[in-house]
This record gives sequence, C-alpha cells and structure tokens, in this order.
Amino acid sequence: MPEPRVVVVGGGVIGLCAGWELARRGWRVTVLDAGEPGGGASFGNAGWVVPALSDPVPAPGVAGASLRWMLRGDSPLRIEPRLDPGFARWLLAFWRRCNGRDFRAGLAATAALNRRTFALYDALAEAGVHFERYQAGLLFAYRDPNALRHDHRALDLLRPFGLEPPPILSGDAARAREPALGDAIAGGFHLPDERHLRPDDLTRALAKRLAANGAAIHPRTPAIGFDADPAAGRVRGVRTPAGTVPADAVLLAAGAWTPGVARLLDPRIRLPIEAGKGYGLDYAPPPRPVGLPIYLHETRVAVTPLAGLVRLSGTMEFSGLNARLAPTRIAAIARAGSTALRDWPADPTRATHWTGPRPMTPDGLPAIGLVPGWANLAVAAGHAMLGVTLAPATAETVADLLTTGEAPPVLRPFDPGRFGRGRR
Repeated sequence: MPEPRVVVVGGGVIGLCAGWELARRGWRVTVLDAGEPGGGASFGNAGWVVPALSDPVPAPGVAGASLRWMLRGDSPLRIEPRLDPGFARWLLAFWRRCNGRDFRAGLAATAALNRRTFALYDALAEAGVHFERYQAGLLFAYRDPNALRHDHRALDLLRPFGLEPPPILSGDAARAREPALGDAIAGGFHLPDERHLRPDDLTRALAKRLAANGAAIHPRTPAIGFDADPAAGRVRGVRTPAGTVPADAVLLAAGAWTPGVARLLDPRIRLPIEAGKGYGLDYAPPPRPVGLPIYLHETRVAVTPLAGLVRLSGTMEFSGLNARLAPTRIAAIARAGSTALRDWPADPTRATHWTGPRPMTPDGLPAIGLVPGWANLAVAAGHAMLGVTLAPATAETVADLLTTGEAPPVLRPFDPGRFGRGRR
C-alpha cells in the first residue's frame, strides 16, 4: 500500500513540527513555503518554551488597557485604527473575550495541550533534531511590588496542571539570581522548569532532518490554489507556480497568512486570524552578559540570552499584515532594557532589528483541527505568542487526527468550527 501523501502549507515552526510527526507515522511529506522555511514569526521571536505562560492574550483588563494605549505609539499593545470591517469584527470579538470566564477556560485548554511539551522537545533532540536549547528556567522581574504580588497570586490557576508557585524574590534576591538586573527591579520570581531555544536554529534543524528522511521542502513556492472535490469535501492537491502537488491530506499552517490561503479554496471558510506584530532587537555582542531569560513585566519585554547575543523582544501591534518597522516601538524595547538591566544602552542602533506577524485569533486560542465541511483539510494556526511552545504538542495531535481520522479530546477547545462552518 503506497504511503499517504500530505502537503503542509507553511514552513514555520508549526508546519515543520507537524511534518516531522506525520513523517514518523509513515506519511510522505511535502512542505510548501512562500518564502524561506523558518521565516516569518518563527525566525526572530523570543524562543521561549513556557507552558507556565499558557494564559491567552484576551484577559480581564486588556480591553480597557488597549483603548488607553491606542494612541500611544510606544505602548506594549498597539491597535492602529484602520478602515477594515473584518478587523473591526475581529477586534469586537477580542474585546468580548476579555473576561474572567473565557480567560480561565482558555488557560485550562492551553495548559492541557502543553502537558507534554517538555517531553516532546526531549524526544525531538533524542531523534536527532539538534538545535541550540537551554533549561535555565524563566525569571519574572518587576519594578512594581503590587504587580508582582498580583501575578504571583495568578499562578495558583496553574496548580491543577502541576505548577507550584515559587517563592517571591526581593530585589536583592532577584539580582543575586541574575546580576544583569538593575536597581530599579523591586522583586520577582523564578520558574525553574521553563526553557528557551534559538528559534531559527530549531526550524533549520527540523527542515534538515525532514529532508534527510525523504520529505520534500520547497522554499519560495506559494500555494496559489487547490484541486478539490467540493461535493465530497476533499482536497486532491495544492497548486503552485511549478505545478500541482497531489495530496491525500492538506495541512494549512501558514501563520498569519493562513486565512488568505484558505480563501483560495473557498472564500467562505472562517478563520479570523489577525497579524499581531512583534519586534525583536538582537545585541551581538551584548553590552553585558545575561544568564537567564527574563520577563520584564511593566513593559512586556522578553530578554533572551543566546549564543553570542542577547535578544530583547516584545510588543503586540495590530496594524495589518506588513513588515514595517516602527521606530517608536523599537526605541521602547531598547528603553525597557536600559531601565531594567544594569549598564544597558537605551540607543537602539546598537542592535539589529526584526519584526514578525504573530497569528492571533479573537479568543486567543489557536485553530487546530479539520476545517468544517472538508474531510481531509486540517488547519494549525493562530498560536499567538506560543508558537514555539505549542509546536510539538500541536504537531502530535494533528498527526494523530490525520492518521486516525479522530481528533484527540484535548483539541476540542481549539476546533476551527467554533468560528462557523466553511462551506454550506
């Protein structure tokens, strides 16, 4: 019996991890990427593997904060007003989700999906996918003691999923743990189990191992259409500028571009995913050594030490799907580093700059599962800031779904059908 053929549209961390899991189950894998595999949001992000940060972006208080920040170019969450009815509907749905009930449900669903994250990353390394990775934990640092106490109490929500809140550290204790912290830090806490990695190294390693195992990786090869049988609800192949790639199943994993790809098949498919642009500043060599990854709460900036560099990343900007770099936002990240880190320059020209579009759904949960009305078309997109964290678990569950035809129960909250049916 011939190997079943799957075409993965999107060569980011989600698509490559899914391709790896499907290849392990005997599928013949083809990965298509409109640019270079591992580009987009998978390239210059913080690289954190953090099941403890399973909370969705829409949370109590975020709606009000986003309105207050709307006119500030340097705010952690920036919503750029634009005449786009689709985005207006998305934004209203996002604001409606900023409540305690939906937040707790989203947190529980994501934490459940994350239960095997560390074990799956260990399995990747054991299978020969070698990449730069660390197990140093994650240090939360605060200038405001009240914010510190509030966030520490919120960790109780993760007790059912195995996280025991660590002790609160004083400012001096936090600086003893990480000497790069400056005197402005009033305290924090350290989560010892969290990890981090170099994301572009991970995607390169995945693509290399996939190709070595017989998968076809096609860079600069966009999907431009589909061969499909709508009456049967089956996709037969994916059209590209170089021809049609036949498929027994198709996985859409193109990040923020996924809705546009889905509309090539049927414009009625509902995947409300917006680009939440993130920024990264790479200091290579860094102004001073940093030993631990640090989350700077007040500015929502991630500090990630990697080999030969320290990366500062953050902000969430809704300005459409574009690669524009806003100088005010770059300067805000650099200023956050200079405020929290000892002897760190506020001058952003000391760093190289990057931006990438995080795929955001209005409820903060990714869409993972079969597209309604299609028997062999799956989607895995909308992972927001948890793409690297959730990639192996997403891949495992999608591979189970396509191989067995049954969605694992853990995927129920992520069903793409929650946004409405794709075909009448």
